[in-house]
Amino acid sequence: MRSYSPALTAEVAKQLDIEFDQLFSTETVYDQLDDRISKTREKKKSLLMVLTMPTIPLHNNAAELAARAKVRKRDVSLQTVTDKGTKANDTFMTIVQTAKKLGVSAYDYIFDRVSNKFEMLSLAQLIREKSALKDEGVST
Repeated sequence: MRSYSPALTAEVAKQLDIEFDQLFSTETVYDQLDDRISKTREKKKSLLMVLTMPTIPLHNNAAELAARAKVRKRDVSLQTVTDKGTKANDTFMTIVQTAKKLGVSAYDYIFDRVSNKFEMLSLAQLIREKSALKDEGVST
């Protein structure tokens, strides 16, 4: 997922803040529209947070897509029979989705672990490295 990161200066951020206030101070003759405008204006801090923290994602599609994969699997496979089956299914789906998000072959990763080779970094280590790169401002 890409982060918002144009050449954002304090001046540009201030201008966007002013434009937000102008846009969402509009009043119309429609009560429902005025209510929507007011509710959006109340969310200004979270909507403009990207101006002060440009590394935050602009959407949560990654989280929604991960949840959708679980739902698709459930719809195709119906349900598991036991609690252990549910836990195994959840664990496997988590590994597959995490590997996918990190750009790692889930098949290769699981094979590496099952064969006790441990030649690949753990998913946890890859997450830490990716997080450290983001903290340093390197886009991944």
